[in-house]
Order: sequence, then C-alpha cells, then structure tokens
Amino acid sequence: MFRKHRGMSIKELAEKSGLSQPYLSEIETEKKEGSLDALRSIASALDVDLDDVA
Repeated sequence: MFRKHRGMSIKELAEKSGLSQPYLSEIETEKKEGSLDALRSIASALDVDLDDVA
C-alpha cells in the first residue's frame, strides 16, 4: 500500500484521513472494502489518485 511506500504509520494516516486506525487496518488487510468516502480520505491523505487506492 502507498502508506508504507510513503513511510507513514497507520496512526499518521488515521490522523490525516480522519479515519480510525482499526478501520484502516481492516481496509489494508482486505477484511473490509472501505466506503467511497473513506477511500477518498485515504487518497487525499496519501496525496494519490482515488484510483490508486480503490
């Protein structure tokens, strides 16, 4: 995932995206798909296109 490529911790991504760490972890491990709004928040926090995280 781009988070690791950017050297960002899951805590940092949670703070930047406004999402909880457990929710982000579930998305990363594919236990949950993540809503479109959540994916937009992640993409924005990582400064990547939505297509890159969807």
